[in-house]
Amino acid sequence: MVSFSRHCLFAFLLAAAADALQAPRACPAIPSLTSFNDTALPDLFTFLNGRKVTTLADWACKREEISTLMQRDELGALPGRPDSMNVSFAGNTLTIGVIQGGKNITFAPTITYPTTGTAPFPALIGMGGVSIPAPSGVAIIQFNNEQMAAQDTAASRGQGLFFDLYGSDASAGAMIAWAWAVRLIMDALEKTPEANINTGRVGVTGCSRNGKGALVAGAFEPRLVLTIPQESGSGGTDSWRISDFILSTGVSTQTASEIVQENVWLSPNFDQFANTSVNKLPFDHHSLAALVAPRGMFAIDNLGYDWLGPFSSYGAMISARTVWTAMGVSDFMGVSQAANHTHCVFPSTQQPQLDAFIQKFLFDEQTDTDIVETAGNYTFEVPDAQWAPWSVPNFV
Repeated sequence: MVSFSRHCLFAFLLAAAADALQAPRACPAIPSLTSFNDTALPDLFTFLNGRKVTTLADWACKREEISTLMQRDELGALPGRPDSMNVSFAGNTLTIGVIQGGKNITFAPTITYPTTGTAPFPALIGMGGVSIPAPSGVAIIQFNNEQMAAQDTAASRGQGLFFDLYGSDASAGAMIAWAWAVRLIMDALEKTPEANINTGRVGVTGCSRNGKGALVAGAFEPRLVLTIPQESGSGGTDSWRISDFILSTGVSTQTASEIVQENVWLSPNFDQFANTSVNKLPFDHHSLAALVAPRGMFAIDNLGYDWLGPFSSYGAMISARTVWTAMGVSDFMGVSQAANHTHCVFPSTQQPQLDAFIQKFLFDEQTDTDIVETAGNYTFEVPDAQWAPWSVPNFV
């Protein structure tokens, strides 16, 4: 079963990568959603026109539906590839020059190579750096995401290299701009074999605000085989709906209405939902995480900070994991919530779990990644009467 699941994973990866570069297949039209209002997490296995998602082919269409709506209503539009791109590699620096509409930008991720292992190396792209321990034998690609799209305050809207190309009034929030840049990093690595990176074994990680970005990059770049969002909170692995509920019980948790006042991670198109009701969204962040399936994902959380909404994350991630379950590879998606510790300081208790995901997805080893664990003693199963009142099909 393990080898069968791995074969299905890479077959799906190839198909997903091809779909990302081609016009979508005939899929159900998205209906008018002006009256959409649901307190539960939207059903991942029902199209918005009411038709059920019962096969992998259906899921490809449902994935397209989620992607389209998340870009329209929350994240902003992910541009296609630029008019031209040139790449050079020297001194462990990958210099990427981009031309779009007569404008040009240059950014330069740096690569730190491991002292062990064999080239070409697997790699992790560090969104603003890496907070997890650098895995043995894995190269670390440092991506300065704030240069690409600023995330200082709510006044940072439209600032950064991405907006120099696409205009300060682009619908994109900072996170979709970062995902666009990660796509270009993957393109550049494929064009630069002298960089000695195995482009079939690249993951992405980040912590806190950069963990939000890592999740978006993993959702929208199908060549990334492993996504590790760490303590990402609202805008990351949390559910907007569950976070609102937690706040209503008196627990200080970041919600949509707060996050749009704090920073520019999301599109201004999201304000209409954040400032009225997130129940009008035809998706939530279980939907965002589901876009990663069936590739590897390991969601890391910290129970020490109410602001990060650990139960919100747990409920969203257990709901998202049902897509991996439907595909027969539930062990490709793990959830681990450690007891209170300093924010973004990785606890040793999670090291064996992290190692298992690194070895499976970056080194193709058979490890046990069937991990769903919380130090919070939370209980959440699908179907859940309040949050996920839907059943899970079997695609395989």
